[in-house]
Amino acid sequence: MLLASLCFAVMGGFVKILSSTLPSVEITFFRNLFGVIIIGIIIYKIPLSQKGGRPWLLFFRGFMGFISLLAYFYVMANIPLGVATTYNKTSPLFVALFAYLFLQEKLQKYAIFALLIGFLGIVFVAKPEGFGLSKYDILGILSGIGAALAYTSIRELRHYYDTRAIVLSFMLVGSIGPLILMVIAELFSPTWLDFALSTFVMPQGVEWLYLCGVGLFATISQYLMTKAYSLTKAGIVGAVSYSNIIFATAIGIFLGDPIPDIWTFLGIILVILAGLLVSKKEKPQKGN
Repeated sequence: MLLASLCFAVMGGFVKILSSTLPSVEITFFRNLFGVIIIGIIIYKIPLSQKGGRPWLLFFRGFMGFISLLAYFYVMANIPLGVATTYNKTSPLFVALFAYLFLQEKLQKYAIFALLIGFLGIVFVAKPEGFGLSKYDILGILSGIGAALAYTSIRELRHYYDTRAIVLSFMLVGSIGPLILMVIAELFSPTWLDFALSTFVMPQGVEWLYLCGVGLFATISQYLMTKAYSLTKAGIVGAVSYSNIIFATAIGIFLGDPIPDIWTFLGIILVILAGLLVSKKEKPQKGN
């Protein structure tokens, strides 16, 4: 999981570099296209074994995963990498909340406490002026919410679909969605929707190598994470996964991000602490 977190942070570094010349929606397209090819080859070698029956929920998982990734890639280009990663890592908090709201899972008192300190951490990271959040803060939080909705839907989908089909749903929507958005952007592209509507820019020279880096490190990270969850307790793996924030912060500073101030640092600590508490809550459920 430590290696998976490092690979995911390295992927973020490539995304940040590419974002200076390529739109985030296009980077999202290439990242998912790489995954579709790999998962497609694996399914071709070993056919799917599943009963199916929930196509709309499968699409919902793919769509929310796509929205989360699109928002995540956009904010990485505009705010420090460590902060963007912290927003994305709020997903376990929202998973706990959505599981309570939609799946009738119990929410223990310490889990409620975890949610409170986690959301306080978000406030410290965002540092809103008055009652307003910046566009980047809102999209950063959206990346966490989208990931949480995608993860929550997996709890139901795993009873109907092969894991590879669930992953492929995300990759396919994440490949087709950007194509549609880039076509729309040729006709209609308001500034406030620049995170989703941008015209295609042909990558040049070393940018192709960086795009391959995004796809390669994302795929390696996904594999290592899956392997980690299969080898030990989910609570332990979930705790180690927060090293992603540390790696992302270090890589971001190397690429020119400012060193986090005391309030941002405190907010990151609170989000990590909240995530660890929620992971402890999830541990007995995983064993059932």
